[in-house]
Amino acid sequence: MQDTPPTPAKPELTENGETAPTVESGQAGQVDTLPSPEELLRQAELKAAEHHDAWLRAKAETENLRRRAQEDIAKAHKYAAEKFAAEMLPVRDSLEAALATENATVENLKSGVELTLKQLSAAFDKSGLAEINPVGEKFDPHHHQAISTLDDEGEANRVLNVLQKGYRLNDRVIRPALVIVSKAKGA
Repeated sequence: MQDTPPTPAKPELTENGETAPTVESGQAGQVDTLPSPEELLRQAELKAAEHHDAWLRAKAETENLRRRAQEDIAKAHKYAAEKFAAEMLPVRDSLEAALATENATVENLKSGVELTLKQLSAAFDKSGLAEINPVGEKFDPHHHQAISTLDDEGEANRVLNVLQKGYRLNDRVIRPALVIVSKAKGA
């Protein structure tokens, strides 16, 4: 058998008498017609409406997420100290009990204050609040505040005395230690 070339299809006429574009498919003798411009426009409008609807839904979801995040942040700020406050309540109760005791001796008061200080230290530890007591350490302006300097035989810029302990919450200094720093003789 011989291969015969496909015969060209007759052009189709549209309503206004023009010839419609045709596309030949891979099989001999079959012709596919392109959709009309009106059909293409209708399909494009449907896709545009679909994309617009999806965009509106995504925008609404994003707005809801933003609003929920703002509410969560506001609640976090409002109740940030709740855990620490709960840790402080037993300390307050101990102090009030000590004051309510009528016939307390000095020894009883001292032991009660020591126990209360232990409660306070435990509450600080649970909350990530750490003491800065740098006696003998090298002066660090990020953690210490020098009040004065003293001549010293030893190394310069060492903390000689702590006037007031500092405190750090996790890694942030919330109160630097007030210190007296050494300076080299003759400096």
